[in-house]
Amino acid sequence: MGEVIEYLARELVDHPEEVRVTELEDGDRVSIRLDVAEDDWGKVIGKGGRIASSLRALVKVAAVREDVRVNLEIGD
Repeated sequence: MGEVIEYLARELVDHPEEVRVTELEDGDRVSIRLDVAEDDWGKVIGKGGRIASSLRALVKVAAVREDVRVNLEIGD
């Protein structure tokens, strides 16, 4: 799941080399943290949080396929 988020984030931002994805697994729970350059936050979050919501929806679809619960954190 982290690979999908990393790919999408790299395509969205101006500084793809600064995209960092951390994935922590704890049983049936997965926590994914996405960090980008400070001036790229707006591109990952989007107007009104639309892009962030879409990224979370994609992660949840992947989580259902793997039968786990997932949480996506963006930035701080």
